Amino acid sequence: MTIATMTSKGQITIPAATRSKLRLTPGSKVDFVENEAGEVVLRPLAGDIRRLRGIVKYDGAPVSVEDMNKAIGDAAAESFRRSTS
Repeated sequence: MTIATMTSKGQITIPAATRSKLRLTPGSKVDFVENEAGEVVLRPLAGDIRRLRGIVKYDGAPVSVEDMNKAIGDAAAESFRRSTS
């Protein structure tokens, strides 16, 4: 079990193994959440969405914002139709 000590300013250094496991890097944001047992859980917050750029390859033609909005609207309407039938 790893132990950390809090400073007089309320700061705690997260051990290297934990930082690595949670993929925390300088500037990472973390959230402290209390679970049903009353324990406080450290949870990394999602990173900057811009880091995802380029991870999905798409070879098709560019799609306009208008086309995307229409597709979203059509899918929402279809989902609503299915939920009321």
